[in-house]
Amino acid sequence: MRRYKLHNGKKGAALTIRVTPRSRKTEFGGVMEDGTIRVRVAAPPVEGKANTALVKFLAKVLGVRKNRIDIVAGEKGLDKIISILDMSAEDAEQRIQGFLGEE
Repeated sequence: MRRYKLHNGKKGAALTIRVTPRSRKTEFGGVMEDGTIRVRVAAPPVEGKANTALVKFLAKVLGVRKNRIDIVAGEKGLDKIISILDMSAEDAEQRIQGFLGEE
């Protein structure tokens, strides 16, 4: 598996996500060559439904409340920068790796 990149931001961890809407189910889809994490979401990209599904999925994986996750950039695009408040990049990476190991 390729390595993905997480960064420590001013208030928490930041990661880059490529979203694939209208997938069969919401799940991780792998890691791209540049370290971007691919996430497939079942919701369509209409009226923010895909963004809502992405935030809900990441909250479940990371074990945080949805209001701790913020889409910093790319709200209307497929490529997004996500901020997880009050969580270090190391903690976020451990939780994602733990979730990927369960699949």
